[in-house]
Amino acid sequence: MTLSVGDNAPDFNHVCDDGKEISLANFKGKKVVLYFYPKDNTPGCTTEACDFRDNLNRLTSSDAVVIGVSKDSEKSHRNFKEKYG
Repeated sequence: MTLSVGDNAPDFNHVCDDGKEISLANFKGKKVVLYFYPKDNTPGCTTEACDFRDNLNRLTSSDAVVIGVSKDSEKSHRNFKEKYG
């Protein structure tokens, strides 16, 4: 499946770093910022994630949620989140 800017994303299920499963359908009616990054703790990915963190209040005040996705393990994600807030 190929998506273009502005297309609706297909529904998905995914296990988060806290072990809970989420689905895109859980966020119906909200704006979802879904971003993909290659690896936790790399310079570019850290900069990107910290930019989302630093602007999270602005995004959530617009009724948006931010979801980052990479192939790293749940443990790696938890450590990354703890390290960078």
